Amino acid sequence: MVLLATLSINVETTVVNVGLPTLNQALASSTRGLQWIVDSYNLAFAALVLAGGTIGDRYGRRGTLVLGLTAFAAGSVAAGLCSTTGQLVVARVFMGAASAFIYPTTLAIITNVFPERRKRAGAIGAWGAVSGLGVAIGPILGGVLLQTFWWGSLFLALAPSAIIAAIGAWLVVPVSRDVHRAPLDRAGLLASIAALGILVYTIIQAPTLGWMSPWTVAGFGLAAAALAAFITVERRQTHPLIDVTLFANPRFSAASGAVTVAFFALFGFIFLITQFFQQLQNLSPLITGVRILPVAISIAVGSAVGTRLGVARIGTKAVVTAGLVMLAMAFAWTSTVQPSVPYVIVAAQMVLLGGGLGLATAPATDSIMAVVRPEQAGAGSAVNDATRQIGGTLGVAVLGSIFSTLYTARLHETSVLQALPQEARAFAGEGLAQGLAVAGQAPAALRSTMHTAVEKGFLDGLHVGCLTAAAACLLAALAVAVFLPAHPRSTTGADR
Repeated sequence: MVLLATLSINVETTVVNVGLPTLNQALASSTRGLQWIVDSYNLAFAALVLAGGTIGDRYGRRGTLVLGLTAFAAGSVAAGLCSTTGQLVVARVFMGAASAFIYPTTLAIITNVFPERRKRAGAIGAWGAVSGLGVAIGPILGGVLLQTFWWGSLFLALAPSAIIAAIGAWLVVPVSRDVHRAPLDRAGLLASIAALGILVYTIIQAPTLGWMSPWTVAGFGLAAAALAAFITVERRQTHPLIDVTLFANPRFSAASGAVTVAFFALFGFIFLITQFFQQLQNLSPLITGVRILPVAISIAVGSAVGTRLGVARIGTKAVVTAGLVMLAMAFAWTSTVQPSVPYVIVAAQMVLLGGGLGLATAPATDSIMAVVRPEQAGAGSAVNDATRQIGGTLGVAVLGSIFSTLYTARLHETSVLQALPQEARAFAGEGLAQGLAVAGQAPAALRSTMHTAVEKGFLDGLHVGCLTAAAACLLAALAVAVFLPAHPRSTTGADR
């Protein structure tokens, strides 16, 4: 039941992506509206995830999981029945808030049920494998639903699995909580919501406002101030939301950094490759989802193998470092793709990428959970989940910003664009789909040249974005090789 709950949440993070063109037409959503349909979920999730994990620790993980799944199902139904972009954004905020109580609780329950490290590592490997599977099931499921039903089915389809998981969790998941039942750290809770919420909101807005704009700089400054306040509050609390001194432990901080960078790379890749398949190779949402399947399969395999190797054989440091190097190699290779590339080449790149991600994140997650006290399993899991969400949001924001900047610059460099009306030039600069639409409606003499310019602009952005991700993964691999201990030990001594 815990794995089914995990699968539902991970499917939700990607199922909506293939439906954005449909939502654009059905709800008359602007490009900005589409961004918020995606990002509103991420914002609510990231802002509340630490609160969700801690509430599970304090008041009971099984009850928190059941409550979160029930709320998620209700939010899914509400989203499927929306008729405007604004309504859908609100429903997605509600779903993200519910997910913040589900996701950290699943990992905390696993840690509680499997205190012995080898068994826990295997369970975390399965958890990581299911998380990866959800990344690919989302686009496939979305393609099938859009081909068969209407756009609301993207959300309604998630409700049954959430209800089944809630009923199953109530029946089979053991009751667990912090036995000391310390009072809830309300000041820390509010400070964590402020810090994570402002940070993620600023990241989401930065590509539109500009990374060096006064609003963006102020946003990062406010997030830093809220984070400093959170640390100050937590250090003074007798029963803190989370023991911030854990970040001084390289087993915790280096592993958290590895997870952040890995998901930075993954979500940035999914953001760009879905456009490549659908817009440049003219594939349907369903075929696009099927073609992303190698990522999910290789993540699942890498997660299972990574935890086994990290715990029993060559050690966490070597496995996580190798995974990040594989990610860097995959992105460097992907930076060479052209529209005519055979699918077998792209599939091989995705296998390398997914395998690297599984090797890096599953053992790193085990390292994070190994140093957290059992009574703080939910809070520790929430930190792990927050690193995933922030990394993923950064991946879309940073790589999307790089892509958008280069795409627009390449279009403005071509003389053919200047022959078009101002409205057409502005519309073409909004994105790949808009650029291709303008090229298709351009005068016959300009059509081919305009299409080539749009295609080149997209590929330049894709290539530089991939090289940026490769560099980030290499730097993370170096940091892990230096700081992450080879064999992390748990605070409970139950790792042997």
